[in-house]
Amino acid sequence: MAFGEHTSKSIIGTRSRELLGKRVVLCVTGSVAAIRSPDIARELMRLGADVYVVMTKMAEHVVHPDMFHWATGNPVVTELTGDVEHVQYGGEHRQHADLILVAPSTANTIGKVAAGIDDTPVTTLLTTGIGAGIPVIIAPAMHASMYKHPLVIENIKKLQGIGIEVLMPRFEEGKAKIPGTEEIVEAVRRRLTKPKDLQGRRILITAGPTRAYIDAFRYITNPSSGKMGVAIAEDAMGRGAEVTLVYGPATAPPPPNAKVIKIETTEEMLDAVVGELKAKKYDAAILSAAASDWGPAERVMEKTPSSKGEWVLKLKALPKIIAQVKKADPKVFLVGFKAEYNISPEELVDRSYKRLKEMKMNLIVANDVSKENRGFNVDTNEVYIIDSKRVITHIPLTTKREIAVKLLDKIRDSL
Repeated sequence: MAFGEHTSKSIIGTRSRELLGKRVVLCVTGSVAAIRSPDIARELMRLGADVYVVMTKMAEHVVHPDMFHWATGNPVVTELTGDVEHVQYGGEHRQHADLILVAPSTANTIGKVAAGIDDTPVTTLLTTGIGAGIPVIIAPAMHASMYKHPLVIENIKKLQGIGIEVLMPRFEEGKAKIPGTEEIVEAVRRRLTKPKDLQGRRILITAGPTRAYIDAFRYITNPSSGKMGVAIAEDAMGRGAEVTLVYGPATAPPPPNAKVIKIETTEEMLDAVVGELKAKKYDAAILSAAASDWGPAERVMEKTPSSKGEWVLKLKALPKIIAQVKKADPKVFLVGFKAEYNISPEELVDRSYKRLKEMKMNLIVANDVSKENRGFNVDTNEVYIIDSKRVITHIPLTTKREIAVKLLDKIRDSL
């Protein structure tokens, strides 16, 4: 430690040098979870990062700026001055921050950022940093009912739609609590150190549900949100891959820089997948979409009147997209997904391995959607990854982002 240097800087790099030379701006807003922010700053420093703090006025009611000055060894920004701190940290120049982390973020700040409003040091920095292309991670913390508000959900989707990573809060005691310090630090570490180990690779991914229309506008579908496929696409792009996303009518917004082919029906998804595989060379095809297996034997292009009193549908099996992949390109590395309901892990693995062999897959990802917080329309899952030699990798309940990372690690190793 150099003479005159703040003593807190002595912890930089004591645990790891992974983030050495990286500048992280920690934005703190007026949630009681701000009491966790000094610990987050210190953990990032132990990995080598130099951390700078920007606070809103309401955050000062929870934690005094002196605490962050002590924790980081750097001056704390509580208001913007003639030094134009938002440009120093987030402007378009070589010395800007490597990443902006908002932990915790209130619903108020999320709404302002989504609307492009910058009336606090934090929101002004974010407007500047987003415009400069600096990576942003947001860790929400608020009452659970606030997090579930439709407009808060819409605002979060807006942020995700422009490439901002929003971490899943922990729902406890009626509150959407800030994620654990370890999870937040890992998200920063992963974002700043992600290897370009898929550079030059081309990957085709399917995501979301499909629809099977039964009359002019009614249809059969399933609760797939597309979150798993989108998480895979985002991580693959972060590793340098060229990604094409065949995207059903999902709720999770697709990555802003991916090539996206929007479809509705299983037949349209099949045509898009086969067309892409025949048109260009893909290294891997990851079919994570929940394509409808059944559709009407006959579709009448009219509104079926409710006055009928009874409506009997005859369904037919729809084409299996995965069965056509190896026919279109026998050499593509094929990954399939299989969802089952309320069966034992042993039966889940047996059925999935049988499907893998039938469809000539290289990997299959299996899960039981009957369990809480697993499968459709949630941010988490528990899966079994099985390869052609029946080697099984069990991934306990975790985020779909983490599952995407581990799945792509396996694909990378195989390629």
